[in-house]
Amino acid sequence: MTTQSVPQTVSDVKSDYIVAKFGGTSVANFDAMSRCSEIIVADKSVRIVAVSASAGVTNHLVALCKSSITPEQRQEHIDGVLAIQQAILDELSLDADLAVGFNETLKAFQTLALETLATDQQHDELLSFGERLSSYLFAQVLRLKGLNADRFDVRQVLKTDSQFGKATPNVSATAQAAKEYLIPLLDDQVIVTQGFVGSDEFGQTTTLGRGGSDYSAALLAEAINAKSVHIWTDVVGIFSTDPRLCVKASPIARLSFDEAAEMATFGAKVLHPATILPASRSHINVFVGSSREPERGGTWIEREKSQQPGIRAVTQRKNQILLTLKSPEMLLASGFLARVFTILSEFNISVDLVTTSEISVAITLDNAPNASRPELDQACLDKLAEFCHVSVENNLTLVALIGSEIQLRQHEMNLMQVLSDFNIRLICHGASKHNLCFLVEQSESDNVVQAIHSRLLEA
Repeated sequence: MTTQSVPQTVSDVKSDYIVAKFGGTSVANFDAMSRCSEIIVADKSVRIVAVSASAGVTNHLVALCKSSITPEQRQEHIDGVLAIQQAILDELSLDADLAVGFNETLKAFQTLALETLATDQQHDELLSFGERLSSYLFAQVLRLKGLNADRFDVRQVLKTDSQFGKATPNVSATAQAAKEYLIPLLDDQVIVTQGFVGSDEFGQTTTLGRGGSDYSAALLAEAINAKSVHIWTDVVGIFSTDPRLCVKASPIARLSFDEAAEMATFGAKVLHPATILPASRSHINVFVGSSREPERGGTWIEREKSQQPGIRAVTQRKNQILLTLKSPEMLLASGFLARVFTILSEFNISVDLVTTSEISVAITLDNAPNASRPELDQACLDKLAEFCHVSVENNLTLVALIGSEIQLRQHEMNLMQVLSDFNIRLICHGASKHNLCFLVEQSESDNVVQAIHSRLLEA
C-alpha cells in the first residue's frame, strides 16, 4: 500500500465546508463542551467537528499501556477515565442511538484496559478510546443546542499504514473513503468525529502520534475539499513566543504556511507540525483560536507570502539529542552521508538539523519524553559505529528564530550579543530563509528565549 500518495491536482474551487477541531481542554467537561458548541452554532459552515479526548484521559490511557503497573494502579487509571466521562454524563442524558454506542465503547475500553497489552497495535486500540468516548458526548451537547448532529467513526475514512503509534496517512485512500462514506452526510447535519485515530488496510486501529488531532482535522479538510480548518485550543492564536515565558509575547495575526510549518516543527506547541502539510498542498487556510475567548480572534495561516520580512517569533524544542558522527574516511570521500541517512531511515528516525565539516557530521534528533519510543535506540548506534565514531549528547534544546526572508546580517550584532552569554553547541542557517536555529543546554534554554525575545521582538 502506498501511504504517501497525494492527489495529482488541487482544485482552488473549495466547498463551503469548514472542519473544526477542539483540543482536550476544550472538551474537558460539560461547561467547556457547551462553550465549544456555541462556536458551532454560530458558524453554519462547520460540517465536521474532530475532538480530542477530554483533558486527563489520554494520560490515564498512556499509563494503562505500561506492563509494569500493578493491578491496583491499573484500576486507578481505569477509574480515572470513567470519572472524567461520568462527570460529563452527570450533566446530560444521551439519546438512545448515542447511548448504545457509548456504552458499547465504554465496555470495550474496560475489557481491554484490564489486560496486559503486548503489542503496539493493542496500545493504539486502547489509546483511541479517549477520542471515541468524547465524540459521543460532544455530539449530544450539539443536539442540546438544537443542531442536527451525529457521531461518526473516523476509522471508516482516515486510512493509514500499519506503523502503530505514529501511523502515516494514505491520502488517496482517505479521499476515496471520504467521498463514499462522509461527504454524503454533510449537507444537512454536523458530523462529530475523532482526531488522532485512523485505521490500516486490515481495519486495525492506528494513531497518528501524540497531539495528532490537529493533523487529523487537516487531513479530513483535505479529503472533503474544505475551505478552511479551525483549530480551537486554549490560547488566542500563535504567539511570538510562549507567553508563559515572556509576558510581552504578542499574538501573530497572520502567518504563511512556511512560517507556521517552521514554528510548529521547532517547538510552538499550539499546532501539531504535520497539520500544515495537507493544508499547504491543498491550499486550505488554517485558523487557530481560543475556544474560551473566540471573540478575540486568533491567527490565520494562509498560502500568501508574509508581508513582514524578518524575525517574527522565537521557539524552543526541548529534549534534543545531538548525534555526532566522525570518520577520517569522510574526507574527500563520497557516499558517507548516504550511508548514514540510509541507516537512520531503516530505523525510521527523523532528522531536524544537519551540519557538516571535513570529517564529521552533526545531526539533531527529537527525544521528547511523551514519544511512543526513544528516537535513538542502541541497535541504530551499533550499526553506525561499524564505520564511524559515534558521539551522543543529551539534555539539549533547539532554539529557532522564525520569520520570512531572514538574513543573518540584519540582526547579527544584536543576536551575537545575546548569545555571547550562553554556551551555543550548534548553529544552522541557510537551508531555509524562514529559520535560524541553534542548540543550547536545556538548563539555559528558557533564559535564552527570554533574552532573544526581549532584544529582537519587543523593540
